[in-house]
Amino acid sequence: MIKRFLLSSFTILTLTISATAIPQSSYSLENFTSVAKEAIPAVVSVKVEFQSTPQQKFLGSPFQQKGNDPFGDDFWNRFFQVPQRESRPSIGQGSGFLVSEDGYLLTNNHIVDNAETVTVTLKNGKEYEAKVIGRDPNTDVAVLKIEGKNFPYLKLGNSNILEVGQWVIAIGNPLGLSATLTVGVVSAIDRSNLGLTPIENFIQTDAAINRGNSGGPLLNLRGEVVGMNTAIATNTGGYMGIGFAIPSNLAEHIMEQLIHNGTFTRGYLGVVLQQVDHGLADAFDLDDVQGALVADVAKDSPAEKAGLKRGDVILRYNGKVVDNISVIRNAVSIMKPDEVIRLQVKRGKSIKNIDVKVGKHPGNVVSASESVNQLGVQVTELTPDLKKKYGYDNEKGVVVSSVSAGSVAQLAGIKAGSLIISVNHQDVITPEEFYQNLNESDAGRPVLLLVKQGNITHYVSLKSSKK
Repeated sequence: MIKRFLLSSFTILTLTISATAIPQSSYSLENFTSVAKEAIPAVVSVKVEFQSTPQQKFLGSPFQQKGNDPFGDDFWNRFFQVPQRESRPSIGQGSGFLVSEDGYLLTNNHIVDNAETVTVTLKNGKEYEAKVIGRDPNTDVAVLKIEGKNFPYLKLGNSNILEVGQWVIAIGNPLGLSATLTVGVVSAIDRSNLGLTPIENFIQTDAAINRGNSGGPLLNLRGEVVGMNTAIATNTGGYMGIGFAIPSNLAEHIMEQLIHNGTFTRGYLGVVLQQVDHGLADAFDLDDVQGALVADVAKDSPAEKAGLKRGDVILRYNGKVVDNISVIRNAVSIMKPDEVIRLQVKRGKSIKNIDVKVGKHPGNVVSASESVNQLGVQVTELTPDLKKKYGYDNEKGVVVSSVSAGSVAQLAGIKAGSLIISVNHQDVITPEEFYQNLNESDAGRPVLLLVKQGNITHYVSLKSSKK
């Protein structure tokens, strides 16, 4: 079975930009060298330090405090091994790249998540303590800032005009090998449903990227950043020709809000969407196997207020075809509250246009000073594909998409793929309901989750960091 890994095996990547805007089709192999020479100074190493899971440590002799131990430490060490919990710092390393001359950087959220200190090292060896300006676990984007000026930086290109077959360059520090340049092509665009992040719209490339490239740029032959390397698909743990990068347009959109507002506010419709397959297309009398079927509508949500109903099939949004549910989910997620989205909906035999004023996602406001939620767990809706993947055919709930390293959820054994059925005895069937119930939990009291992992259903009590 092919496994997918976030590339935070913690290494460094360095890339460059070309100053001359030559049409990409006119480049020769010599231009790879030119791009590399220009880009490398703007790519940095990101080193993080965080507290790891407590380890066992020997307390020593029970006579130690009295100073009259008749046996000595060797005796107690050898035969009794009385344990004590000890927390030790862990070090991780990844990549990032400068996007402004005054020291703003982009990297992956999973690199700096829960980091106590973040250190950025430039190609010239200079080290800087970095501040985390903001993070978005839903897209795995984070913005850092180092103090200084006149830094080399990379220009963000337009990922919307990428085409399959186009040359791309990845430079990084895979497996500790610094400034490694690899070349490949865009293998596919708009990759989703990979289970890597709640919001997915990845560029797929066959440029060789491995653990350690995470957070580094993917460049076109004009030296512009068109993506940020994030994950690989592999069943060996290493390169198999399938890598994924966050599109530069999405990363830039997240970055601008985090820099200017300190927060990223996610849009919200309040619907559970289901992918249309051949059977559903026949049942709903659709001409093509496309669209998003509304399986449920949350009470008092923007969707309900606008008149969307269970059984509606969303065919277009703002004039764009809905090929799959990820298309509309991603579009709404990056919209601002109070923006209006026009949906073309098939209801029975009629086609309707419904304008929906996008709401504010109840649990997905991300800032520099706080996690998306206090438990360190991200969830996504239980789609038919996920039901089949995890064997939740007759269940209701939300699926854990990611768990933050060192979080209370991880320490309690909750893993990606777990099904959360209820929060504080309240059933949840949408991510919005999960976050809403979590936010409404009483400060100082444990959060009680009903969780199914495999064939085991059990309650988990978690003490959140909510004040």
